[in-house]
Amino acid sequence: MFWWNGVLAPTAAAAMNTPDPLAHVTPEVRQRPAPQALLDALAGRFEARFSTARAVREQHGRDESAFTTVPPPAAVVFAESVADVQDTVRLCARYKTPVIAYGAGSSLEGHLLAVQGGISLDVSRMNRILRVQPEDLTATVQPGVTRKTLNEAIKSAGLFFPIDPGADASLGGMAATRASGTNAVRYGTMRENVLALQVVTPQGEAIRTGTRARKSSAGYDLTRLFVGSEGTLGVITEVTLRLYPLPEAVSAAICNFPTIADAVDTVIRIIQLGVPIARVELIDAHTVALVNRHARLQLREQHMLLMEFHGSPAGVKEQAEAVQNIAGEHHGADFDWADTPEERTRLWAARHNAFFAAVQSRPGCRAISTDTCVPISRLADCLLASVAEADASGLPYFLVGHVGDGNFHFGYLIDPGNHDERARAETLNRQLVARAIAMEGTCSGEHGVGLHKIGFLRDEADAGALAVMRAIKRALDPHDIMNPGKILG
Repeated sequence: MFWWNGVLAPTAAAAMNTPDPLAHVTPEVRQRPAPQALLDALAGRFEARFSTARAVREQHGRDESAFTTVPPPAAVVFAESVADVQDTVRLCARYKTPVIAYGAGSSLEGHLLAVQGGISLDVSRMNRILRVQPEDLTATVQPGVTRKTLNEAIKSAGLFFPIDPGADASLGGMAATRASGTNAVRYGTMRENVLALQVVTPQGEAIRTGTRARKSSAGYDLTRLFVGSEGTLGVITEVTLRLYPLPEAVSAAICNFPTIADAVDTVIRIIQLGVPIARVELIDAHTVALVNRHARLQLREQHMLLMEFHGSPAGVKEQAEAVQNIAGEHHGADFDWADTPEERTRLWAARHNAFFAAVQSRPGCRAISTDTCVPISRLADCLLASVAEADASGLPYFLVGHVGDGNFHFGYLIDPGNHDERARAETLNRQLVARAIAMEGTCSGEHGVGLHKIGFLRDEADAGALAVMRAIKRALDPHDIMNPGKILG
């Protein structure tokens, strides 16, 4: 037994009798030992920027996922140039040894784990902003540049890059996982905001895809092929991004609701009426309470929508009034406005810290994260059924969502050594994903597949689509050295 939100919760896995709830998430650890000749060659090429120290390898052998038992990579290379990446990949290709690209280490689905051994290629030192073209609203960066660094550098030009997954992730990693986040309802995801790439292929060749032009009908869309490929087809070494003018006016607001259904119905109505809201985030009452304790805030502990409006002063006012009227029709109350940058930062920091607030509420726990996305018209059905299952399970959880585009996240807080809790969390996750797919949604709105969702991708995509994906992987990476064991397994 344990206490959650003042209630004594049972640990029995009632109504969750599944044959093996962990079968689809147990990584197939099939180590391919790195030959000593390869390690000697990398050590000679990179000297102090090559490490086999256990602490360094362990740091690069884990991410923010709940996987804790995969051995670390055999070695780590710290790349500082495209030539460094090429030489590493060529040497690994010679010895048919896996290469796992590593950025900020903030991925959630086991993307970085060396399930087949190999070399971790850390590109975080490739952190230069190469070009900013304000007149074209574009910037070209190396993969280790983080989104906050880019935004700090371009704000004096009146520009910003809107993709905000919460963590200060590297832009190369964000492109590799096709990240999105809180602004996606208005500005789209990395898919829409990456114009061009430089990629080092599994053969060590540096190729360029796309241009700085806003559109193209020339040839296959290789840029979109590599965006979201999670390092399984090549290593991203440059990213050219769309930028946007900083809004003339920005206003944020919170609104409380007595039920999750009221909050979700409000969002559905906002989107269906075409109100150009920039951000709309759902935080359930459990999570608001955790955030209050973590950030020493005094938010009302009810289900909450956190919203932001961008545009001209008149446009922002019109959007906000429309949303306030819609919320009122669905029992929304206590609109609280945040017009100054400091107030907005405080509110959004609370949202972005929800994960850490939840994890700290149960010391030693790990969070099993979900990441489904459904058509907006099915959001209420999917979300409410999933809340009922989570409540019945007895597991502590938190709930947040980029609900403006039908994407939401549960985080089930488990004792990593408790098989029963892990099994219940994975059962909840599988039921949620099955529901989303049945509603013509997806198993991942933004986190990617990695290890955790390999089985779910097989449920979502038909056999023909999976065969095409495997054919692309074999054609580009015949020796399966680029982040093997991910996406397709």
